[in-house]
Amino acid sequence: MTIQWFPGHMTRARREIQEKLKLIDIAIELLDARVPLSSRNPMVDEILQGKPRLILLNKADLADARTTEKWRAYFTGLGYASLAIDASTGSHVNEIPVKVKELLHEKIARQIAKGMTPRPVRGLIVGIPNVGKSTLINRLAGRNIAATGDRPGVTKGQQWIKIGTEMELLDTPGILWPKFEDQLVGFKLAMTGAIREQVLNVEEVAFFAIKELVVRYWDALAERFGLTEPPRDATDNDELVRVMEDIGRKRGCLVSGGRVDLEKASGIILRELRAGNLGRITLETP
Repeated sequence: MTIQWFPGHMTRARREIQEKLKLIDIAIELLDARVPLSSRNPMVDEILQGKPRLILLNKADLADARTTEKWRAYFTGLGYASLAIDASTGSHVNEIPVKVKELLHEKIARQIAKGMTPRPVRGLIVGIPNVGKSTLINRLAGRNIAATGDRPGVTKGQQWIKIGTEMELLDTPGILWPKFEDQLVGFKLAMTGAIREQVLNVEEVAFFAIKELVVRYWDALAERFGLTEPPRDATDNDELVRVMEDIGRKRGCLVSGGRVDLEKASGIILRELRAGNLGRITLETP
């Protein structure tokens, strides 16, 4: 299966972002802490044209904390400030305005030196679909302004949203890129829910998830689903299918003849993974 999803509104969103850049003081780039590299749009550097940037590793409460700190060190090495947050719970979200003002202190100081009253900072939120942009904006604003949903592609247009008296944020639709050169990126984004399931083969995505989890987090997988027999060879496709079938039996995904309904089992595997029910999991390291 080749994974690709680039609806027409994403092309329009990219154009509209570039048109608004002259109004923007800082870009806030939102990544999924579980897959920081795969959830980072390679087009963003080109789109933002050197604007100051704060990188937020969102959904950090679902990710391996030690690996998240390694990613923060990685982005520091690239010259970017970063924070690990969880927009859903509000964890560390209150640090964002402080960090933004810190990054723009020279610009603000110049305005004050000229006798000007600094206007509210204008920030641009960018990120791929379903990474939590609208949830973050609602959390910062303290009220439900931006539409949210546990599916990609909820935000369709831009809107300015006031955050207190000192910041305004431009919410934008999530933007993927036209072609995944590495299909592993596509599978990781599909695993974490960044691509609509309607364009996916759920069984193939779940198989990929099992392949990753068996190697990286077998103990968590076994504990959650009550598995007792690890695969003899984690590279053997038949063994990995057996693990999926074991999960299906544990969850009652049976059809006539005692066979396992792999599609139903696959849906369960992906929902459990995305909800964090297998514990804190990160699928990439710097």
